[in-house]
Amino acid sequence: MIRQLVYLDALAREKHFRRAAEACHVSQPTLSAAIVQLEEELGVMIVERGRRFQGFTKEGEVVLAHARRILAEAEVMKDSIAELREGVSGRIRLGAIPTALPMIAHITAPFSERYPAVSLTVLSLTSQEIQQGIDDFELDVGLTYLDNEPLDRVISKPIYQESYVLLTREDGPFGARDTITWAEAAEQKLCLLTGDMQNRRIIDGIFRSVGTAPRPMIETNSIFNLCSHAGIQGVSSIVSLQLLEFFGVPLGTRALSLVEPEAQRTIGLIVADRQPVAPLARNLLMMTKPVTDAGLPRRPIIR
Repeated sequence: MIRQLVYLDALAREKHFRRAAEACHVSQPTLSAAIVQLEEELGVMIVERGRRFQGFTKEGEVVLAHARRILAEAEVMKDSIAELREGVSGRIRLGAIPTALPMIAHITAPFSERYPAVSLTVLSLTSQEIQQGIDDFELDVGLTYLDNEPLDRVISKPIYQESYVLLTREDGPFGARDTITWAEAAEQKLCLLTGDMQNRRIIDGIFRSVGTAPRPMIETNSIFNLCSHAGIQGVSSIVSLQLLEFFGVPLGTRALSLVEPEAQRTIGLIVADRQPVAPLARNLLMMTKPVTDAGLPRRPIIR
């Protein structure tokens, strides 16, 4: 049955019989026959019938959820046995929110040094995509916000505190300032992340807490665009201090500490709350240490 479940999972990912068969390195008739056989064994229709893949039945969605759980447990079993025989090896799929990408090397570099036989795949995803990836067994580990929006069915470990600054032109109206209030920032023409990013929802929430709302002139899903647009006359960006601590303050701009309130959010690692925890995810969680300001490279001077 494991083979049939593998085919079913591939079909769910590819949403196309031929592509699913290619991903499994079998012919399309072989994959289709295996799924029909699974339907007969379970006594339910799994796939909506049509000339093309049209999705799963309600019963099929239940079967798929259990299939992914069974396949994940089988993978954990294989990894646990391999760890006993050969040491730590395999591949970790890690999803990170975009604002945390500058910090990812603090996690992956020490892990790769200790476990050179392990390969890592790092994906830039929204916090919602990370939660979904953990739930669907498509991610092993996530690096995301821990204390802003609820997380379900995960084990978490705090890694660092994200804080925020206004990045603006040094020859602009705030060029001589050291700080700026959130209320003042709300009156500026801003470049912010798009609304599907939790960072944006956090920033909107901070603005609401002081009775204001931002006026985004530009919205982007790229943290790098946040920095580049701050160099445009009349436009400022709200970015995480950690982004600037890693890449430095762009030429011609300065970073003003956002105050009243001085807001922070916790970012950390999450893994699925399933027992036993997958060996690779467990090892990554155990060995990763919290990152402090003292350990960050290229800290900008905020005058």
